[in-house]
Amino acid sequence: MHALFDRNWKGLGIDLTPVSLPRVGVRMFSCVGCFWVLLSSALVAVCSFSFISPAWIVKEQLKNKDSVSFGLLWHCSESQDHMYRCYTFGGLGKFQEIPSSSWQTSAVLCSGGCALLAVSSLLAIITIFLPSGACERRICTLAGYMQMASVVIMASGLLVYPFGLSSSLVKSFCGDSDIYYAGECQIGWGYMLAIVGVMLTLFLPFFAKYAPKEQLSPTPLPTLL
Repeated sequence: MHALFDRNWKGLGIDLTPVSLPRVGVRMFSCVGCFWVLLSSALVAVCSFSFISPAWIVKEQLKNKDSVSFGLLWHCSESQDHMYRCYTFGGLGKFQEIPSSSWQTSAVLCSGGCALLAVSSLLAIITIFLPSGACERRICTLAGYMQMASVVIMASGLLVYPFGLSSSLVKSFCGDSDIYYAGECQIGWGYMLAIVGVMLTLFLPFFAKYAPKEQLSPTPLPTLL
């Protein structure tokens, strides 16, 4: 019966032989890779914004006293008439005048971690335009290692920063402050934003592992009979 049916179709010039497409690599966008690129770029922005923020240590406005805030490179004050003024420590280009060696170390570590994260984010963007293969996997692996290193470096900078609370400048505004104790001051949103950014950056190396695009091989067309 099948043989007769096949002869009838062949008589009409139709070949029922199963057809398979050639096994070729298909260039596509990986969903994990795209998410990795977006998250990396967003965390670079978060890291940079928290780095220049003047609100790492904050003292709220009290009676007859101005509010004060400190960052890695800035200190700001708000007077009773709501005039807000910000200054760099010692002026631009005078890094040695940052009031604490701990803050100097923290500034170097945090800026270095941000720079490393920015470079890894650029590598992640490059992988989007690369075809799947060994080169793409190597770049993803390299970017993942760089992001892990940036986590360690920035986390070290955040741990070192509270040692500067014992400096004479901070004591003059925050009272009896000491290492990991802010006295009359409190942790500001800039420092908390930096902590959240480092915690989210910890997930980037995991996404980097699964970011490479897969090698797709189309399945053969199903047999009609």
